[in-house]
Amino acid sequence: MSADVPLHARRPRWRPGPAMRRLGLTVAGLALAIGATFALEPYRAYQVAVVAAYLCATAGLTLLVGRGGQLSLGHAALMAAGAYGFGLSSNALSAGGAAGAVRLVVPLAVGVLAAAALGALLGAAGARLRGPYLAGLTLAVVVAVPAITSTFSKALGGDRGLWIEIERRPDALRPWVGAEQWQAWVAIVAAALVLLVLGNLASGSAGRQIAAVRDDEAAARLAGIDVTRVKVVSFTLSAAAAGLGGAVLAYVTQIANPGAYSLVFSLFLVVAVVIGGLGSLAGAFWGALLLVALPEATSSIAETLPVSPALAQRLEGNLALLVFGLLLIVLMIAAPRGIHGALARARGALRRRWRARGPAPAPAPVPESAAARAPTTG
Repeated sequence: MSADVPLHARRPRWRPGPAMRRLGLTVAGLALAIGATFALEPYRAYQVAVVAAYLCATAGLTLLVGRGGQLSLGHAALMAAGAYGFGLSSNALSAGGAAGAVRLVVPLAVGVLAAAALGALLGAAGARLRGPYLAGLTLAVVVAVPAITSTFSKALGGDRGLWIEIERRPDALRPWVGAEQWQAWVAIVAAALVLLVLGNLASGSAGRQIAAVRDDEAAARLAGIDVTRVKVVSFTLSAAAAGLGGAVLAYVTQIANPGAYSLVFSLFLVVAVVIGGLGSLAGAFWGALLLVALPEATSSIAETLPVSPALAQRLEGNLALLVFGLLLIVLMIAAPRGIHGALARARGALRRRWRARGPAPAPAPVPESAAARAPTTG
């Protein structure tokens, strides 16, 4: 290279990699979401916290089902493990006189570890199972949750649930930040952490190995991939995300109740992930949003219907199931990739239409020699 080339032209320009861009987007989205809570009423801030807690679970489930091809119908049990791990450790720290951030961080970590341990056991047991056999294994776990809480009712509270002593918001923030707003902050930070970790995992070599095992296990083995290890790790990570969601939900509601992690809710998680867009973290967000918004909307509709109070009460409990089922059927016919896929397709169509309406390209300049040879008129 010649000596007269400028120094800035010799050095390659630094560009942030995918991980750095994802980190920047996560931080920006986190700041935007936390700032938006200042404009919300306490009940809406509580709903945001619940959506963020559900987002942890749906993000982990979409990694397991959409990327890994492992069907789990028992993610509600993993959320329950996180909730009870959080509640038991938080109550123990409260009884021991602990205070401050340790009362929040340590129980959240215990909830994640409890769910991850259960997920590792399920992943190891189901590493050789596929399809309905793995689904049946996870289904048995979620069905056993009420029996476990009843058997150990002294420690887990039985059917009434485990009431939890939580660490309130810091004293310095109390004049400006409400309790629901602080809970929303904690939930948003947890959801952002899950999305960042799972997003980096899915876009890296680990994500490619998970997809390879999903597509063809024999080919993955020939390529040198440890299929069993990949399955166990993906199930453990998915369980850890669900456990964090359960721990956050226990922090927000201040109770760990077996009725909140029933078989119906576990099926709701799967349906929400499919409706939102299987295999996409953005689809996991739409699924978590539906889990909160749809039951409230159907409850409001049931109250306005001109029916008897007994029928209105029945509709309030079952209308959400009906709407979820109808929405799933319609989306699978009209948009098999879910809400996220439909929005991406619509955005692509608008972009193509916008480009088609752009200005016509300018005509190519005529060379002077050709212009000289052109005949003149008049």
